[in-house]
Amino acid sequence: MTIEVEEVCFSSQGKKILKDITWEVSSDDLWLLSGESGSGKTALLSIIIGTLKPDSGKVRLLGDYKYSRVNAGVCFQDDRLFKNMTAAENVAVVTKMSTPAVAAEDLVKLMDEDKINIPVSSLSPVDKRIVSIVRACFVPSDILILDDPFRGMDGNLRRKSFSYIKEVAGHKGIIIAQRTPPEGIPPLRTFKLTV
Repeated sequence: MTIEVEEVCFSSQGKKILKDITWEVSSDDLWLLSGESGSGKTALLSIIIGTLKPDSGKVRLLGDYKYSRVNAGVCFQDDRLFKNMTAAENVAVVTKMSTPAVAAEDLVKLMDEDKINIPVSSLSPVDKRIVSIVRACFVPSDILILDDPFRGMDGNLRRKSFSYIKEVAGHKGIIIAQRTPPEGIPPLRTFKLTV
């Protein structure tokens, strides 16, 4: 599967955010989508997953692809968690193939066990990011799209989270959007947006 972004333009509130963006992401690709705040990283990701329409240009899915739009596991910039559900329930809810007990086995790789079965509203912002990452990885998908996934993490947790993402992704493509390359993880192939 290949996602082809072709001459995409997008404006918001009269301001040009994206201009003639062309980019290709294939299975097995690991990309860092970088750029300053306001450069359009989140807008481009939203266009790729189909929740935002470009002013012009298009996103095409190449290869033998059975869906009409990108089938992605997404870690959004805002966590979008069910506040009254536990961390394990938030992860398990994205697929019928899982249970909170199975989700807990993955969550414990990145967070303390005593935090897994309490409402996510009680968790720290960093723990909520972990839940969002694991949930994105649990979605049956062809690509992982992670918008600012490591926000607030120290170097050790960032490395552990990155290793987890790579291990779970297997041969899926991965896009990680961040202003700058995440410290402490190997250099990534970079697609940079400018303001």
